Amino acid sequence: MRRALLLLWGLTLGGCAWEPGQGFAVVQPSVRVAYEPLADRATSDGYQRLSSDYQVRVDMAMMRLSGIELLASAGGASGAFDPSNPPPGYSLCHGGHCHRDDGALIPYEQISAEMGGGGGSRTVVTLPVTEPLDLLSPEKRTVSCSPRCALPETQVSQGRWGVESLRLEGSVRDGRVPPRIADARRFRVDFAPGEESDAPVAILTGELDLPSDRSTPPEAKLDLDLKLTAALFDPLDWNPLSQDADGVVIINASSNPEAYKALVERLARFSPEAEVTRADP
Repeated sequence: MRRALLLLWGLTLGGCAWEPGQGFAVVQPSVRVAYEPLADRATSDGYQRLSSDYQVRVDMAMMRLSGIELLASAGGASGAFDPSNPPPGYSLCHGGHCHRDDGALIPYEQISAEMGGGGGSRTVVTLPVTEPLDLLSPEKRTVSCSPRCALPETQVSQGRWGVESLRLEGSVRDGRVPPRIADARRFRVDFAPGEESDAPVAILTGELDLPSDRSTPPEAKLDLDLKLTAALFDPLDWNPLSQDADGVVIINASSNPEAYKALVERLARFSPEAEVTRADP
């Protein structure tokens, strides 16, 4: 009887650690996206200084995400992808991404994986973010997982965010004397996919350290955070940009397209942050 009780106790302890069919880690994800003023760029009346000496104030910022992918290294050595000689359908590779023919910015790792070069990464789980995000009133949102939050044995090392759309509205003025633009101008920036494409307008990547194995506690609280700042607008010279009939500077794929392209490239430089907290169930 004593031997049977000891055996039952040992099986019970083993079952608490891991059971067949369960994930090695169960992720509990949340997402927060914000447009945040920077103290070293602040003026006394709410504007933010740019490196160009223009100043902007953002009054509205709304973003939609097509989803967030958690990626694990596919393993193996990669030598097939050369940024100086991108594959068909891609061009202008720099800063960790290439321009795809449909306008999307695709990370090197994804292109390498598509080419079957043995390197790159694979998607472990996707986090759908269905509701629009107000960047001026940011909140941490709990999100679901697809296909499930229980992960296989792997090492999740990267998060890839697909930006479906982004609208920013505000005012711009010149900080130089004499000013290049006489008065403050209203502006509206619309990042949106093309009519014949459902690809994200930009893809943002950030590092994370999320091991899914039997040596770490199984519960993994994952807080994902993206902060946009006025640095987004640093590349622009606002003086030559056209205005509509109401004097508003509209920046999208058809109005002021060069400025739009510069902003899309700058947006892709922002890296989301991730905080992982582990706990036993």
